Amino acid sequence: MSNGPRSGLYAVSSALLAMSRHLEVRDVLKTIVASARELLDAQYAALGVPDDHGGFAQFVVDGVSDAQWKAIGPLPRQHGILAAMLREARPERLADVRKDPRFEGWPAAHPDMSDFLGLPIRDGDEIIGALFLANKLRPEGAAPCAEEDGRCGFTEDDEELLTILAQHAAIALTNARLYERSRELTIAEERSRLAHELHDAVSQKLFSLRLTAQAAATLVDRDPSRAKGELQHVAALAAEATEELRAAVVELRPAALDEDGLVATLRTQIQVLDRAHSARVTFSSHGVRALPASQEEAVLRVSQEALHNALRHSGAAQVDVTLDRRGPGAVLHVRDDGGGFDPTAIRSAGRHLGLVSMRDRASGVGGTLTVESAPGKGTVIEMEVPGG
Repeated sequence: MSNGPRSGLYAVSSALLAMSRHLEVRDVLKTIVASARELLDAQYAALGVPDDHGGFAQFVVDGVSDAQWKAIGPLPRQHGILAAMLREARPERLADVRKDPRFEGWPAAHPDMSDFLGLPIRDGDEIIGALFLANKLRPEGAAPCAEEDGRCGFTEDDEELLTILAQHAAIALTNARLYERSRELTIAEERSRLAHELHDAVSQKLFSLRLTAQAAATLVDRDPSRAKGELQHVAALAAEATEELRAAVVELRPAALDEDGLVATLRTQIQVLDRAHSARVTFSSHGVRALPASQEEAVLRVSQEALHNALRHSGAAQVDVTLDRRGPGAVLHVRDDGGGFDPTAIRSAGRHLGLVSMRDRASGVGGTLTVESAPGKGTVIEMEVPGG
């Protein structure tokens, strides 16, 4: 394929269209990074979204394998060249990043990089991210480079192209953030409405139950037959309250489950957690079919409880969630590399970390839940459901 203007415009157009197709923030970030790397013939690309504590809320890479990325270790801090771009909001094009006085090294497992092109992503005056490329690749059949190591490095044209991409990336990223925020607000508003309705309905029923029970108590000795009628009324009111509670619980089933299904709902929630916590939170799924509604909700609730424990209590740096098909059903794993615990000691101390609730949810839909953990060994929560 030629590298003329027509092919260049087509590549840019394809990249911009790809960015506009996604609404979830992490999907947008991955698309931006992959598009930039392909468009500018770079060996490596990355995009960092800064947090307010000197680190990165998210850091997405392309060109690095999962094994390499895991070996590299924690997300980078805002230092060296990265900090300069976020602070000074200007492009950085370097023939060899290792020779720049601001370079502060990288972890042992980090791939070796030389030529470097970086650009901040801006939304108005706010820097919402920084896009980095490294190791410009020379197309097959191209003339040799003058540099001793044979690298040609990034050009002014590359910088101009990346600037265009970064401008559109800002729009795509801002739109994705607004979409997620609006979706969260919609869910919060719906839950608030249901909470008010539930409170009103249950309060009225409980008030009636209380009055009727009091009346029955006063009639027990002097008019047993009337007391019996009042107690039957109590039973009827209790049955009505139970039905209303059951209906409310069904309505409280996460809207996203009905709209998007279990896999997409889990992926979205885990992406939000990955952004919100310093720990790396990942999700993968293979071959899962739609499950009965009660099983999907149980799997979602157990994953939420397990993730809460891992992120709030375990001190984990990595939490991996997988949902895979198993026969007609599915199996959920939530693994963390945190401090772990002794399950028998937890039980004897009367602390359950939500384990009782998770087991109840699993057994309530015909499933099973197992916990593997030991001090210093992390924790694995496994939940299997039978499907329909």
